[in-house]
Amino acid sequence: MKQSMFVVLALTFGFFPLWSQDNKLTKGDALLGIWLNADKDAKFEIYRKENRYFGKIIWGTGGPDKDVNNPEPKLRNRPLIGLAILRDFTFDGKQSYNDGFIYDPKNGKNYACKLTLVSSNTLEVRGYVGLSLFGRTETWTRVQ
Repeated sequence: MKQSMFVVLALTFGFFPLWSQDNKLTKGDALLGIWLNADKDAKFEIYRKENRYFGKIIWGTGGPDKDVNNPEPKLRNRPLIGLAILRDFTFDGKQSYNDGFIYDPKNGKNYACKLTLVSSNTLEVRGYVGLSLFGRTETWTRVQ
């Protein structure tokens, strides 16, 4: 009897952290979808890969079609369409996605980045160097 009770408790509480994590990821998935940048010259698909969030260019580039400003000469010929410019974001359980990076193909630089889902159709993208205080915020809108 003691052994079967232990098994029931172990199964119940052993899976609780997994359920909790799945629940967190499901809420974080509100970010998923197609977004239009502030200049309305590029669209991005935000997707989840395992427990991290990424975003790639799917339409427009706001400039050249190739990654011509990349500091790595061997990468300057890669197409921008399909390029993941948002990388490695984690959901904070509320409305922000942290610890990620954004690549700006207009200058070839990577920045620390924070994403904030202001509403279901409004996303604030803040790229910065060092402290979030030193950066720039752009507002993206969801494509319906």
